Amino acid sequence: MADTETPRTPQAAVVYNPIKVDEQKLRASVASAASAAGWAETLWFATTEADAGQQATREALDHAVSTVLAAGGDGTVRAVAEALRGSGVSLAIVPAGTGNLLARNMQLPLGSLDESVAIAFSGVDRPIDLGVATVTPERGKSAEHVFLVMAGLGLDAQMIANTRPELKKQVGWLAYVDGVARSIPKAKPFRIRYSLSGHTDRPAHVSAILVANCGLLPGNIQFLPDARVDDGILDIAVLQPKGVLGWLTIWRRVTWENGVLRRSAVGRRMIQQTDSMNERVMTTLRAADIRIVVEHTQEFELDGDEFGRVRSVVLRADPGALIVRVPVGSEGTTQDEAAAVTTA
Repeated sequence: MADTETPRTPQAAVVYNPIKVDEQKLRASVASAASAAGWAETLWFATTEADAGQQATREALDHAVSTVLAAGGDGTVRAVAEALRGSGVSLAIVPAGTGNLLARNMQLPLGSLDESVAIAFSGVDRPIDLGVATVTPERGKSAEHVFLVMAGLGLDAQMIANTRPELKKQVGWLAYVDGVARSIPKAKPFRIRYSLSGHTDRPAHVSAILVANCGLLPGNIQFLPDARVDDGILDIAVLQPKGVLGWLTIWRRVTWENGVLRRSAVGRRMIQQTDSMNERVMTTLRAADIRIVVEHTQEFELDGDEFGRVRSVVLRADPGALIVRVPVGSEGTTQDEAAAVTTA
């Protein structure tokens, strides 16, 4: 008779930021969901000042866990995803931060700890792309990092740097509005050269350039509404406003046009009539990868994490490199896709 192996009981690990989460409530919720699903006892790993979550996740993988719950803000989720890249082990998100960007884009629950935890044990797997950034800093050697939602060079990164941590604790993502208000008056356009998918370099004079894996921002702002988290493509916004009117034009585009008009056929026709003006201040591009070299070093950020001043960055999509746990029946829908499925 052939030998048969007893199936291994699935086991989860939790990588959590002790500053962001209520550990007692989190442990109780995880214990209840794991027991109900018949999973083995969960492993626990806290992030530290020295480890945002990458090392903790690698330790969890050494135990051959079935899924890793990332409990914290966008920085924790990004760190866990970086370690899970290409492993085949799924990521479950328990959002506890200011932006919770990937959770928003994938329509995952934001306000219920128990719902988020339950998805880890009873949900299904959905492969998505990761953004990969090779960053050459002002000083030192190049290094590779991942991002889940968006990378920013220039004003966007300056805004992140100028957002006050104490204000984020008080008002959440609205603190970024203050960061924008304090960044724009000091912002100066800068020169870059960029190339898409290895093609010829193009020069540009910009205030910021953003590269997105998916395009929804807090406040339900559809910044790049055509971005999809699983299409193997990065969506790029080159911002070239001139004065206050230029910034107002960008704001109108991402709030009124992207958020309202594009949901109807009449609205889309109205957008087409103003495309030429929009393109002068915000050019959108799509490519599997982009290389950017700046004339003078600029601030750079990934998913809201500051990476300091850089000389160049190469960003690319890594298709299907991450598996995310989602509710049953939502395997193919993201927030931006859902918003687009409205009246024709």
